Amino acid sequence: MNTNAPQRRGVTAIDGALALIAVLLMVQIWLLSSTLEEFLAGRRDAATPGAIISCGIFLACLGLYLLIERVDAEVRKD
Repeated sequence: MNTNAPQRRGVTAIDGALALIAVLLMVQIWLLSSTLEEFLAGRRDAATPGAIISCGIFLACLGLYLLIERVDAEVRKD
């Protein structure tokens, strides 16, 4: 049996999580720019939903970061 299999799976999980974080951050930047544009145009009702969704994206990125930390610790332990 290959002894690098758990390590390889850990690296794959970390790579996937980092790719998802990158996509979420791009969406968050787009959301920030569009919400700010709406806010500065005088349509202030778009600011609250934008902030709520941005907080949700932040929490998703935080969860993925914690997943990366846990997987990294498990891979290094082996």
